[in-house]
Amino acid sequence: MSEVYDVVVIGAGPGGYVAAIRAAQLGLRTLCVEKGNLGGVCLNVGCIPSKALIGASKLYWKARNGAHMGILAGDAGLDMDAMIDWKDGITNKLTSGIGGLFKANGVEHRVGSARLAGPGKVVIEGEAGADAVLTRNVILATGSTPVQIPFLPFGEHVLDSTGALALREVPGKLAVVGGGVIGMELGEVFARLGSEVTVIEALPRLLAAFDPDVVRPLEQKQKKKLGMKHLVDTKVEGAEIDAEGVTLRWSGKAAGEGRFDKVLVAVGRRPNSASLGLETVGLSPDARGFVTVDAQQRTTAAGVFAIGDLVGNPMLAHKASKEGEVAAEVVAGHPAAMDVRAIPNVVYTDPEIASVGPSLEALKAEGRPLKVGKFGFGALGRAMTSDATDGFARVVGDAETGEILAIHLVGAEASELVAEAGLALEMGAELDDLSLTVHAHPTMAEGVMEAAKAALGEAIHAVNR
Repeated sequence: MSEVYDVVVIGAGPGGYVAAIRAAQLGLRTLCVEKGNLGGVCLNVGCIPSKALIGASKLYWKARNGAHMGILAGDAGLDMDAMIDWKDGITNKLTSGIGGLFKANGVEHRVGSARLAGPGKVVIEGEAGADAVLTRNVILATGSTPVQIPFLPFGEHVLDSTGALALREVPGKLAVVGGGVIGMELGEVFARLGSEVTVIEALPRLLAAFDPDVVRPLEQKQKKKLGMKHLVDTKVEGAEIDAEGVTLRWSGKAAGEGRFDKVLVAVGRRPNSASLGLETVGLSPDARGFVTVDAQQRTTAAGVFAIGDLVGNPMLAHKASKEGEVAAEVVAGHPAAMDVRAIPNVVYTDPEIASVGPSLEALKAEGRPLKVGKFGFGALGRAMTSDATDGFARVVGDAETGEILAIHLVGAEASELVAEAGLALEMGAELDDLSLTVHAHPTMAEGVMEAAKAALGEAIHAVNR
């Protein structure tokens, strides 16, 4: 009990490790406690490894399907062991890099499970046993875990995203239960690698957070080029698991059953709020397990802050990182707050999907007058030369003020183009600002400029409507 810190950060994911580094930069004595590898889910079994397999599977698929571009790679082979080892090498490099950043910034790091034990007290359980430290502030950054379906317990044949990212053999037949971001990304990875993939989604459409026309180019490509099956408005009702695989039964629009080698369950994530000792400081999570915070990431308990997946949607790494910076700065006495207008939402499929601001459906439902400009990537020279003509850019502005309200992207490099979109919304840019900004040629980003011009009725490379 002799150790006294200015702040203890519980969890070292993209929210926690950022909070710890920022706190130390501001002169606070900082301890970060993590029971696993530094980097949390994102770096170890989430964002980074999934993007590694997405990139590798795209390259493999292009090598086997590039004859129309004059690329004759023959029967390109696949070494899954080498691919997984390469992916693991990336995660190991990045997680060790966090350790280096901790050392350079003066962050103390301990391995173990931590919980609150009353105001200003944190108990840490590690390999050597349990001890306690005193701290003036705590930042809770414990993240989330996959939701498990009771009759589909995770195991050899039923996988969560972590298990799917570790597969060293490509399943012959793969069922993906859940048509959200994780399901669509990983289902597409294995379809490119040779699996017969069936996506089963209980809602009436896939990726329901996006407008239907934004998702449509992805659905069409997955069906026509990858042979994926999409069963929407369909709910998995039961399963038989044996030594060879899984038989699923489903009801709804496409009622039936099927036999699969592997099943990926991707029906959401729940916050890791249990076993944190919240009750010892007078806190309790809501019915879904989330911890309530204000704009400065403060909970109702003095000196206790919470960030990331623990505090609710959107469950995104970049949102957690920003919240971590805010919490650290507030602890250090700075006038910081989570005052953002645009948190990018990205799906790393092919084509990619990205957006900032509300959907077009939501904006129309508000009844406000809109100016909408849309530009198809099929008309872009850079898209043609990259064999990436699927999709479009859409810019939505207020018809009276010209203020940009939302930008929706579906196409190659949408995950990069959305940075410009986010900046536009954060700065309160108007349609004219985006339209009059000179964009390099030839680039995919020209599509965003052209969409802004189209919203103003000034499109050059498309017919104004």
